[in-house]
Amino acid sequence: MIIVKFLWNPDPVLFSIGPLSIHYYSLMFAVAFILGWYLMKYFYNAEKIPINYLDPLLFYMILGTIVGARLGEVFFYNWDYFQNNLFEIFLPFKISSDGWEFIGFRGLASHGAALGITTSLFLYNKKYKYASLLWILDRIAITVALGGVFIRIGNFFNSEIIGKYTGGDFGVVFQKIGDTVPRHPVQLYESLGYLVVFIILFNAYKSIYKNYTGFLTGLFFALLFLVRFLAEFVKENQGGFGENIGIFSTGQWLSLPLILVGILLILYSLRKKRQ
Repeated sequence: MIIVKFLWNPDPVLFSIGPLSIHYYSLMFAVAFILGWYLMKYFYNAEKIPINYLDPLLFYMILGTIVGARLGEVFFYNWDYFQNNLFEIFLPFKISSDGWEFIGFRGLASHGAALGITTSLFLYNKKYKYASLLWILDRIAITVALGGVFIRIGNFFNSEIIGKYTGGDFGVVFQKIGDTVPRHPVQLYESLGYLVVFIILFNAYKSIYKNYTGFLTGLFFALLFLVRFLAEFVKENQGGFGENIGIFSTGQWLSLPLILVGILLILYSLRKKRQ
């Protein structure tokens, strides 16, 4: 019998300079934005859109992602803590009686990021009116799916957002949190799922569906949050309001309306194209 059990206990810190520590998670976050910028550059060059629009787009994306994801973590999952630690909401520091510690923005929620990005791009589109909001979202959706691949790898390095125990001799033993038996590496499940979503979206972009405004955005919401919904079945409960409902986790309850939005956008784009 082949036993597949992997012991995992990495140092989440890539390097430190004095009190400042750079985590693998922060690196993965940076990689996600850099690759996203180059991918958008490819789209804009291919469609003859001036690339000088990209730098402000990156700024709006970063702002929307961090603000939205942070507020999602605060209000969807961890309000009991943050209501007494309001200064930590937008500061990359953990404040305690022993002083402060730089931890980066590790408390982030993907559902909040989706809302934050959409809001920031709405504001961006109000200022830069070279294309419709849905046209921009259709292309941004592809980059976000790719970014999700790296974000979940960062979570794996942090030994966070962990899966449930497998109940067998397979899985990952997260020694950093004191485990001695294996869990589902749900971070890698999601990362692989997001990679599949990215491949589907990119190929859809290369097809006629690029011209169906809203189709790629709808496909993104439907597929990416379906991956998230399914992954929650083998993920440890992360708390939040879902604990009081019982049927699904907080992440699943938040994913369902976004999946529905995705389906409606797909139907809207197909219907509009036929008219």
